[in-house]
Amino acid sequence: MEEPNPIVALIILAIYALIWLAPLLIISKSSKTSGSEKLAWIIAMLFVSWGAFVFYLLLAPLKKR
Repeated sequence: MEEPNPIVALIILAIYALIWLAPLLIISKSSKTSGSEKLAWIIAMLFVSWGAFVFYLLLAPLKKR
């Protein structure tokens, strides 16, 4: 089995990073909110994003086999 090309792996990692950061960039560039409201949305997005992952790790699967 061949090892993956490091350039391809780096490109895939960059795509994943951009997808993960897209909401943060959209909120920060948006003109719908400003100041502390914008900061609150960014903080909420960061906490909810990681919070959902933590809940998934703790609770999934919900039903026993």
